[in-house]
Amino acid sequence: MFTFLKHLFLFLFTSISLVKAQQLSWSEKAQWISTSFREDSTRPSPVFTKQFTITGKVQNADVYITAHGVYMVTINGKRVGDAYFAPGWTNYDKRLQYQQYNLKPYLKPGNNQVEVTIGEGWYRGQFGGLMLSDNYGKEASLLFQINLQYANGAKSVMVSDSTWLCRTGKIRHSDIYGGECYDAGYQPGNWQPVQVKAFTKQNLVPTINEPVTKQETFAPVRVWLTPKKEQVIDFGQNLAGWVQFTVTGKKGDTIQVEHAEVLDKEGNFYTGNLREAKATDTYILKGGKPETFEPHFTWHGFRYVKVTGATVKPHQWKAIALYSNMQPAGEFSCSDTFINRLQHNILWSLKGNFLDIPTDCPQRSERFGWTGDAHAFFRSATFNYNVKDFFAKWLADLASEQRPDGSVPNIIPNIYKNIAQASKTGRAGWGDAAVIIPWTHYWIYGDTSILQAQYPSMKAWVEYINSVSKDYLWTGNGYGDWLAPGDSTSLPYIDQCFWAYSTQLLIHTANVLGKVEDSLHYTSLLNNIKTTFRKYIQPDGKAITHTQTAYVLALQFNMLPDSMQPKAINHLVTLIKENNYHLSTGFLGTPYLLFALSNNGHTDIAYKLLMQDTYPSWLYPVKMGATTIWEKWDAIKPDSSVQATSYNHYAYGAVAEWLYRIVAGIDLSAEGYRHIIIRPQPGGGLTWAKAVYQSPYGKIVSQWQRVGKKIKMQVEIPANTQATIYIPGKGSQVIQQRYFSGEGEVE
Repeated sequence: MFTFLKHLFLFLFTSISLVKAQQLSWSEKAQWISTSFREDSTRPSPVFTKQFTITGKVQNADVYITAHGVYMVTINGKRVGDAYFAPGWTNYDKRLQYQQYNLKPYLKPGNNQVEVTIGEGWYRGQFGGLMLSDNYGKEASLLFQINLQYANGAKSVMVSDSTWLCRTGKIRHSDIYGGECYDAGYQPGNWQPVQVKAFTKQNLVPTINEPVTKQETFAPVRVWLTPKKEQVIDFGQNLAGWVQFTVTGKKGDTIQVEHAEVLDKEGNFYTGNLREAKATDTYILKGGKPETFEPHFTWHGFRYVKVTGATVKPHQWKAIALYSNMQPAGEFSCSDTFINRLQHNILWSLKGNFLDIPTDCPQRSERFGWTGDAHAFFRSATFNYNVKDFFAKWLADLASEQRPDGSVPNIIPNIYKNIAQASKTGRAGWGDAAVIIPWTHYWIYGDTSILQAQYPSMKAWVEYINSVSKDYLWTGNGYGDWLAPGDSTSLPYIDQCFWAYSTQLLIHTANVLGKVEDSLHYTSLLNNIKTTFRKYIQPDGKAITHTQTAYVLALQFNMLPDSMQPKAINHLVTLIKENNYHLSTGFLGTPYLLFALSNNGHTDIAYKLLMQDTYPSWLYPVKMGATTIWEKWDAIKPDSSVQATSYNHYAYGAVAEWLYRIVAGIDLSAEGYRHIIIRPQPGGGLTWAKAVYQSPYGKIVSQWQRVGKKIKMQVEIPANTQATIYIPGKGSQVIQQRYFSGEGEVE
């Protein structure tokens, strides 16, 4: 363990030193500045300003910026860039991101003025389940530098320093949970001097992931008065973002916009699932001409809004989705409209929760990067969007948050690091994200740099489990198969399965990185883990905890000797039949459930589970009108009564992986899709299916259509790749040409 910690320290020290050297090129002259005035209890967003002069023709102009809080920059009154919530949420103590923007389009000859407004954000806003403020620091602060290069070769630099001024502006308050209050008629006071602060710059790191930007817009599909006579707008889609509206009125008129995901059984506006989040935006009119407003430093999870203070004119209102500006990667469709709607819901739960970090939900007073949710959904996420950089950033935070003993916090970034809840680390299926996601990331994108960067973290997690286990048994106090609708699965059983799985992936990683001694060491450890696990399995293959998840994990993580696997799959199938072909799995069992069946000769049973539309099933929420994935299988009961839960929670959307890999048949046998597998497995009454996926090598297309007992296939693979195509009823063949058409047979 000492040797590992020594190597981990050297790795982190080297990485920090390299990052530190990169920052000196711009931040050595800039100074941290903060306000000099005393804030009132509502903490209006401070505005920092500086005038500067352009003395010639500008060849190039770049600004480097970061903040304690979240910022918005304007030059001469025009907003710079299209990013929101920058610098993003990281482990600020060790990793504070900065951004770079091209300023040339915003500048003019002569006098120019820059203003930077800073919102509460994650840094000091009221955030976290305990609703604490100042989680990372108390002061909204700015670090800023403009590098100017003129056409004649002259250069100049303008930095944040004591010559800047500050005051509050029209944003009277804005935080993530509460919403924003904007007073358009507010008259700011005089500019005041700033304070120079000695905050560290040693934690600065460049941004590698995509910024949060505006995406789709939605017009109202209905405006009406509820039974409680409340004016409500339905935008038709549950999303994460905000509402933009245009109104006309008198100075001082106030409009409030409250946000909700669902209506209650009686059709009234429902906010009982928001916990402590007020999710309310307030706009105070300047008066006179039409005024347009949208928030700046908050976002909401909603489909419905309740409006008071104005009569809604639908053409003047729209909902705007916000999420990280990742590139789309895949499309899936088939002959079943409910399955297509399920795919739509999965996609929108991804969009609603991939806002700088992979959050669990976008609506209530939570919005954390839960590691268990992220690991469960990661592979499905890769099919829908290119999440390479998005997760590389998040994994860097995971490694930086990892404790000296190797345990991993359950949420990343860890907002609870300084309070009692920080002790809740090292949970099976949650901490394992430290290993599962890096390996899967490498397998999908083919880039060993993620393994090199994360290997100390991966190894530390497995070593942590080893250190707290006894006689090769891990009996941690985990969350278990979270929110499973069936019987609970034994926690030690789950612990042992995930310990084995992470150890196996660590062995794979060691082999890729050429770490022979580690590979041999962890192979021996894995054998002991699996041998000890067999105390949980009876000779007839029955698990001591007789649940669907128990057999799913044992099968998918190869916990059983070959002789026991047929017995285990038979027990799983029996449980499913006894449950009337319905699932009974939670967050840990569901991602692997259909694969445990289809990989063991029971694709027909997997399809029966997939096609169910009564509780509990994937299609039950679709039948009930869901537009995103729910946290609970029965968030809305058959009688339309609602539960205080999340209606935008991507974990159960992990079934998308099965749609792409099994229904459409797109898979891989070498990292990064160097060698492609096309192996569709038709069933479930589907007459056709099609998937398109943008792999690292290019576009892959797999589509099939059933005509009687014939299956007609059409395949496209990227140039300079090879694919093995499995034709139903006719075996397989290897192709290297771009396009393939073939015909197979099904019963």
